[in-house]
Amino acid sequence: MKEWRQHIDRINESAGFKKRIRSYIKDRNSMLKKGGQKNTPPFTKEMGTHVTFDKQLEEEVEPESFDTKRQLEPAIWQNEKLKPRIRKNLLKIAQDFIDGLPAEINVEDVTVTGSIANYNWSNYSDVDLHIIVDFLGVDENRALVKSFFDNARMRWNDKHHISVKGYDVEVYIEDSAETHQSSGIYSLLKNDWIKKPSRTDIKIDFPAARRKADDLEFQVNIASNLIRARKYEAALRNIERLKKKIKNMRRAGLESSLREFSVENIAFKILRRNGILGYLSSLKTEAYDEMMNVNGGPT
Repeated sequence: MKEWRQHIDRINESAGFKKRIRSYIKDRNSMLKKGGQKNTPPFTKEMGTHVTFDKQLEEEVEPESFDTKRQLEPAIWQNEKLKPRIRKNLLKIAQDFIDGLPAEINVEDVTVTGSIANYNWSNYSDVDLHIIVDFLGVDENRALVKSFFDNARMRWNDKHHISVKGYDVEVYIEDSAETHQSSGIYSLLKNDWIKKPSRTDIKIDFPAARRKADDLEFQVNIASNLIRARKYEAALRNIERLKKKIKNMRRAGLESSLREFSVENIAFKILRRNGILGYLSSLKTEAYDEMMNVNGGPT
């Protein structure tokens, strides 16, 4: 009976969980004057940097937003080729990013990938601009090189807000030694497809993806409650476990036969669009700060 009452209490607490996320998003957007993409309100011209909160929680994630389209995004593509002006601008962005690095690097290719290079594009899509580099050609410590590039691209993406036809441009540095799991990859240097997508009527198991996302959302709620209970170390352990679990979940989905259309990847996108991933990151910062400032001083 005691365990059942505790379970009911957790369910009741989860009602306040979404309200806290809504409040968090509202407060952050108000303070930073930032929203999602230009095609995803709220968005203001006063944005100094870019933080993606995607759709507000008041708007449900619709299964139709994952449907395959009859053609590639016509604002970006023409006759299955990237429009010349868009290709030119993206190459310039990649070059400017490379020029801003403190060391010279040998770029093997620059590609566009993700849903915008496929038939499952939607108003949630980004233009994923991948700069392909041999990490071992930079330094034998691949992990160190990855960390360096990750920090460089995050600073770039935070500093710049560039969009193409209303879709945000996100810069990534990809190790040429790793296989990128995507069914659509377009080379800007060769101006041709590396992996050409095909339009197939894939039936997405959206209910299963929603159940998986809801379960993870519930676990995020538990981490939030641990912070409220001042159990900061336990909260941090749970947050790290959840972040790793979500990362591995998406990787497993992208490496499956369904790739972008897998239950795991759709669940990841639901969490991202609903603001849960951003909220999880904020919880990590909150737990650490609270742990280090208990009673006005470090513990």
